[in-house]
Amino acid sequence: MSNESALARSTVLAPLGRGGRAEEVVQRISESISLGLLVDGEQLPSETDLSAMLGVSTVPLREALASLRQQGLIETRRGRNGGSFVRSAAGPTKAALERRLAAFTVSQLRDAGDELTAISGAAARLASSRASNDSIRRLSVLAQRLLTANGAAQRARTDSRFHIEVAVAATSERLTRHEAALQAELGSLLWWPDSTDLQVEQAVAEHVAIAQAIHREDAALARDLAQQHVNGNTQRLIERRIRLGER
Repeated sequence: MSNESALARSTVLAPLGRGGRAEEVVQRISESISLGLLVDGEQLPSETDLSAMLGVSTVPLREALASLRQQGLIETRRGRNGGSFVRSAAGPTKAALERRLAAFTVSQLRDAGDELTAISGAAARLASSRASNDSIRRLSVLAQRLLTANGAAQRARTDSRFHIEVAVAATSERLTRHEAALQAELGSLLWWPDSTDLQVEQAVAEHVAIAQAIHREDAALARDLAQQHVNGNTQRLIERRIRLGER
């Protein structure tokens, strides 16, 4: 696991709380895979360590791992160098994205966008006063990484990683978990196989502006830029959903 995502992963895989169920474990791990916090080929911690990380007993953990194997998200190898390994699924097809988007109403998209606006704005505002030098450097790198991302799936993961890192820079576990959950729900819907270079360039410019505002410790500007960025993304989703409904 790369250092730049270690903090985000440790926060997203934080304890679920007493009575954590297998379904919650599946959701946490699958979100971490879809967001690129757990990468293809990476070995998961042992059952004992993963149980401790998530704060669950081995019974729901083993049920969750079995479900993840059935979904093709992990594979288990036997032997001396065995264990459970991540298998990143291929990015969704345009038809699959259309089905996912069609499952939302316009009202639901607007509501989810409102929630993401609040979370992202608060994270950017707090990060402007709390971000470490290492976090500032990671944000600067991640802000530009969309330029070299190949394909819709990698673009979606790269985009989401930037926003999760803003929440990590805010040193808020709750904001980071909420940001990760919303990115897992909406992030891939922003990046389709027909996404244009112009969309990439616009996203990069907005990411860079947010990172620079955080670096300058301008809390109000960082918050406003983050909220404007999310609002623009939400509006694009709503417009695509409306066009989809007209077909």
